[in-house]
Amino acid sequence: MTFRAYIVEDSSTIRENLIDTLKELAQVELAGATETEHEAKRWLAANDWDLAIIDLFLREGSGINVLQSVRRARPDQRIVVLSNHSSRDVRWRCKQLGADAVFDKSTELEALVEFCRQQPPRGSTQPAAQAAA
Repeated sequence: MTFRAYIVEDSSTIRENLIDTLKELAQVELAGATETEHEAKRWLAANDWDLAIIDLFLREGSGINVLQSVRRARPDQRIVVLSNHSSRDVRWRCKQLGADAVFDKSTELEALVEFCRQQPPRGSTQPAAQAAA
């Protein structure tokens, strides 16, 4: 079973590669994608999704604002940050605002894939590893 991810990323190349990688390696279904803060906040508030993957620097606005807004409105949803800017301070701030995890685009894509694999299948309340057993 898959789960639905919404991607907030302003680079079309990174976005397309990420979508392909997550579909192939983690059975992630794309719920949607955008490159702006305003559109991300609007879509995430109004639609069904299981995981939001958010870049910090967007074509318009900030991923930090998306994270903060979504976490307040949807406290039980999974939200991760995927950014080239993942210093210890940035990671701390993202976690403080409610990110479940923070991954560096250039060095931690495998960790993101593994995080996605560990998520429960859509409609399940158990971890993916237990559901597959």
